[in-house]
Amino acid sequence: MFGFRQNDKNNKQKTVDKKVEQINGPLETRKVSYSLKDNVDTMKALFLDVEILRTRTVENNYHNSARFGIFYCDGVVNSSLINDNIIKPLMLSSEVKPGDGLIDTIIEKVVQVNDAAKTDNFKEIVKAVTYGDTILFAEGANQAVILSTKEFALRSIAEPDNEKVLSGPREGFSESLMQNLSLVRRRARTNDLKMKFLDLGRRTQTSICVCYFDSLINKDILDQLMKKLKGIDIDAILDTNYLTELIRGARYSPFRTTGYTERPDIVVGKLLEGRIAIFVDGTPNVITVPYLFIENFQSNEDYYLSFYYTSFSRVLRIFGFFLTIIIPGLYIAIVAYQIEMLPTPLLINISAERQSVPLPAAVEAFVMLITFDVLRETGIRMPSNTGQALSIVGALVIGQAAVTAKLVAAPMIIVIAVTGITNLLVPKLNAPVIYIRFALLLLASTLGLFGLTMGLCALIIHLLNLESFGVPQLSLSGNFKFQAIKDTAFRAPWWTMRLRPDRLNKNQVRMKQKDEKGND
Repeated sequence: MFGFRQNDKNNKQKTVDKKVEQINGPLETRKVSYSLKDNVDTMKALFLDVEILRTRTVENNYHNSARFGIFYCDGVVNSSLINDNIIKPLMLSSEVKPGDGLIDTIIEKVVQVNDAAKTDNFKEIVKAVTYGDTILFAEGANQAVILSTKEFALRSIAEPDNEKVLSGPREGFSESLMQNLSLVRRRARTNDLKMKFLDLGRRTQTSICVCYFDSLINKDILDQLMKKLKGIDIDAILDTNYLTELIRGARYSPFRTTGYTERPDIVVGKLLEGRIAIFVDGTPNVITVPYLFIENFQSNEDYYLSFYYTSFSRVLRIFGFFLTIIIPGLYIAIVAYQIEMLPTPLLINISAERQSVPLPAAVEAFVMLITFDVLRETGIRMPSNTGQALSIVGALVIGQAAVTAKLVAAPMIIVIAVTGITNLLVPKLNAPVIYIRFALLLLASTLGLFGLTMGLCALIIHLLNLESFGVPQLSLSGNFKFQAIKDTAFRAPWWTMRLRPDRLNKNQVRMKQKDEKGND
């Protein structure tokens, strides 16, 4: 008995192995057969050693010749939906009759799912079954039915940890593409909001969705973006940063040329300015393009709080950016080269502190900045509670111990502390700030204020030449009309922001002025 079972198993394995050899060609050319057995063998060969694939063969109770093969991947489907709305109707429905039109009858009169589609291509079948759909083959039909039965384990909608606000909506994106799109659709209930889907990644076939308002978008920017996306040929797209690095211009610039957010209200706000949003399945981050440099200083709640408060906060962020990149270099330039610029009492105090310090001021600054970055990075990588405590305690203990041991002068600790605090004002610029700060410090250490000034000039020239999909990130056009500067360093009141940002869209009118009678 055991020998017969073993032989039968070996014969089945040989059949599968033979089928594997037959389908080594591209899936694009592999078509569904009229034979149910051939289709079942092909699926088993395609998913050899994929043990979460489930197979079920059923017969109709009224017509024994009406036989069906059902395939789905366990863990990403709704099992109750498959049992009650697919398998049960196929077995019990009297509408199921072999012959021409069987597939159409099944879709229209038998199965009870919200989305069903026909296909004869095995590439589409493989993509569908691995994404939670159920595949239905029928004896005598050279087409298969793709039935929507997806059910993924998803994270609930919550406020993003990195983009908390004082006032405004608390919702954030999750890892589900369709759920993210629904959050945007709920806020923009118009057919003008377009959504185009792409599949990127040879092996992952990750779903990408490009969203925009058709009446607002600059079509040249859209065409440029779609051309870049369609030109991507890579194994996998696992996060939005894959796309960010592949589609951005100025690839070696430390500054971003694409925006990112986890908040649906921010995405809709960008779309209403004529921008484009790119969603990636499996990640809560959404890319927005084009991206302007001033967006680095705009906060989520800038448009939900009083324009008086948000304008002041935005000026502080801009001021904080320049402080965090300049302060170390400025201190070294003055202490090492232009010491006569200091008031006499301050000069005496700094000189007294530095008398017992063994290292030059420049080396001292480099060492303390690196130490600060190490503590910051450690705090980020550690669990939240432990990381915060480690950063605070580490900074206090190391700073105090260094001053007590006469390894570092006390003024240097103050400089590094102010640099670190002002860095927190511009979290979107954390990466470029690190490089710019060290570059300016190196120039100031070698050339004094002259080197610091040259470094700042080079930075401004780089920003003026930086573009995002053909749109300058920083434009000093000399146009000081109110509508051109209403949402830059200051945020104007809503009733005055009648126009959208220029160069980003083809329809600039955001709000029409009305007289006391309500006429335009």
